Amino acid sequence: MTARSARIGALQIGSALEGTAATVEAIMAFADELADARLDLLVLPEALLGGYPKGADFGARMGYRTADGRDAYLDYCNQAVRLDGPELEAVRSLARQLGTAMVVGVIERDGTSLYCTAVFVTASGELSGRHRKLMPTATERLVWAQASDLELTTMDTAAGRAGAAICWENYMPLYRHALYGQGVEVWCAPTVDERDIWRVSMRHIAYEARCFLVSACQVQPATGTALGRQITLRDRPDDAPMISGGSMIVSPFGEVLAGPLDAVPGLVAVDIDLNDIVRARFDLDVTGHYARAELFGRLIT
Repeated sequence: MTARSARIGALQIGSALEGTAATVEAIMAFADELADARLDLLVLPEALLGGYPKGADFGARMGYRTADGRDAYLDYCNQAVRLDGPELEAVRSLARQLGTAMVVGVIERDGTSLYCTAVFVTASGELSGRHRKLMPTATERLVWAQASDLELTTMDTAAGRAGAAICWENYMPLYRHALYGQGVEVWCAPTVDERDIWRVSMRHIAYEARCFLVSACQVQPATGTALGRQITLRDRPDDAPMISGGSMIVSPFGEVLAGPLDAVPGLVAVDIDLNDIVRARFDLDVTGHYARAELFGRLIT
C-alpha cells in the first residue's frame, strides 16, 4: 500500500519577556531550521503571541480590584494581537515562505476584550480561520473572555485535516467528540500545561481519536517580567522553569513519536503515514462503527 506521508512538528518557544514584537522576532529566528525541516504542518503554543502571564494576579480579589491591576490589564491588552495586525501578518509571511500550514496560539484583542485563540494559517499564508477558547480555566477567566460560539474550526493541509483544542479544552469530552466528528486527522493542542498528567492525556486523546496529535507547549525561565512586573513562583525551586515545555507528537496508537522536549526551546518534528489513522480505526472509530449513535445521540447536546 502506498504511504500517505507527511511531516508535522511543534515549535517549543516562549513569549518573549520584552513583548509581542520580540516574540515575533524569536519565531523568525527559527526560520532556517523550519525551512530545513520541510514541515507540512507546524503547531505553536497557547498564547504565544500576546503572552501567558503565569503568576500574575492583576491585583484582583473577590469584590476588590486595584489601580495597579487595571494598569496591568492595560499593559496586557497592549501586547495582544488583532487578526489583521502586523504580528500575524509576519507569521503568515513565514508560512508562505516555508510552504507550511500553521496553528498558532495568540491572545486576540477584540475591542477591549481578550480571547485565547488558535489561529489557522494555510501553507500559502492565508488566514483560514480561528478557534476561540470555550472555557478559560480558573483565574484565566479574569482576563480572557469566553467564546460566544462553538467554533469547530478545521483546516485541510498536506498533513491531513487539522483541528485544535486549546489547553484544558482537551478535558471537555463533548468538545472532543464534536471535533472528532469534523474528521480531524491531526489534533493540535497548543498549551502551557507542562505536567506529566498532560502528557498522559495527550496519549489518551490520540488513542481515543485514532489520529495524530501535536502538543506544543511554551517554555519560560524561572523568573521574569510579565506585563512589566517581576514575577517569581514561590512554590518552585529557584532554578525551575516557570513553564518547562514538554512538546510532543503522538501516533494514532498512542505512541510517542517525538519528544517530549523539556526545559529548552526547540523544534519537535516527525514523518508520519496518514494510512496509520485507517489502520488504527480498524477496531475503534469513535464517530463511526464504535459510536453507537442510535443509543447515545440523544444524550449529546
